[in-house]
Amino acid sequence: MSEETTPPRPSLATLLRSGATPRPAGVDAMDTGSEVDAGAGAANTIPPAAAEPPAEAQDIGGGEPDARQDGDSAPLGGGIAPDFLRRPAMAPAAIRRTPRWQWLLLLALALLLAVQVVLADRATLAARAGWRPLVAGLCTVLRCTLPPWHQPTAYTMLQREVRPLPGRPGVLQVQASFRNDARWAQAWPALSLSLSDADGRVIGRRLLQPRDYLGAAHDPAQRLEPGQSAQIAFLLREPSAATVAYAFEFR
Repeated sequence: MSEETTPPRPSLATLLRSGATPRPAGVDAMDTGSEVDAGAGAANTIPPAAAEPPAEAQDIGGGEPDARQDGDSAPLGGGIAPDFLRRPAMAPAAIRRTPRWQWLLLLALALLLAVQVVLADRATLAARAGWRPLVAGLCTVLRCTLPPWHQPTAYTMLQREVRPLPGRPGVLQVQASFRNDARWAQAWPALSLSLSDADGRVIGRRLLQPRDYLGAAHDPAQRLEPGQSAQIAFLLREPSAATVAYAFEFR
């Protein structure tokens, strides 16, 4: 029975020249002759650097893309932001969309404000021809009152006469008729009467209110409708016997 032979180990000089590490006895060694031949070339090479520990996996940006969006809070040390720091994902259309009922409510409030402004300033607005129809229609619906239209230039004098009253020296009898040509009803006008002499100098002037030429029984709420005519007659004391001319003016 053949005796098992142990392969010869390389000499100490060979190990020092090649820098090789002795292998255990149970491991198959490489060809001794090749190792010895390569020893001379290996003696001139620089020993490799000490083996570096395996590098840990580093994130170089090649992994999953960052799921954070602009405005999201940065994750904490664990890499995941807590729920109270994360914003719920909402579509832009859902964020910008305003319910229709809010627009209707805003429109109703604006309209109510406009109505209140018109009602508060209705007396001033009703004195303007462009605003009066709107204000009058609004007051018809809301049952509010408007001051009467006042346009003295819309009164047209149809006939006038001033003459001495027979049997009463120094007293003048005045008669006149006029018509309201305005678009709306007007209150009875104030009437200015001027008396002049032969040289054109005014020797007397008087402003007559409706109660002066209509009497104390006149109702201030009475109106002259558009196109309505009226006749007045009253007595006036003559300021001077030199009175020869007169002029009427509506106020």
